[in-house]
Formats: sequence, C-alpha cells, structure tokens
Amino acid sequence: MAKRKKIAAYTNPLKKQFTVDQDKGINACLDQMKKEGYTPVRRMEQPIFKEGDNGPEVIGQMITFEGRLIQKDEQ
Repeated sequence: MAKRKKIAAYTNPLKKQFTVDQDKGINACLDQMKKEGYTPVRRMEQPIFKEGDNGPEVIGQMITFEGRLIQKDEQ
C-alpha cells in the first residue's frame, strides 16, 4: 500500500501582513498589530486604479504592513 503525502498550506506564524482599512487609518492598523503581538518591519503601498476617459487614473492607495512576531525577550 502506498503512503499518502500530506499536502498542507505553508503558513509562517512569524510573519503576517496587515492591510490598512480606508475608514480606520494607519494608527488603528498599527494598534491591531501590537495587540496581536507583531511589530512592523515593512510598509508597502500599491496604487488603486480606475479606468477613465483618458486611460487609467489613480483613485487611491492600499497600504500594507508586514509584521514580525515579537519574541518574548524583545518586549
């Protein structure tokens, strides 16, 4: 009988991405990160486009923070 391989989704609990909500703001996102035990290590911004008459137009931006899990000796 052949052995079955377990296929599991790779998740890294040491890193997590947090997206800033348009109605809450950056401080709320950073507070949520701290509450979950993460510290920000990288900030990424991506433009949000909308198709207009003269081509694509930038209508906003999406801000994402990458957080690293805070070790007990870092607190």
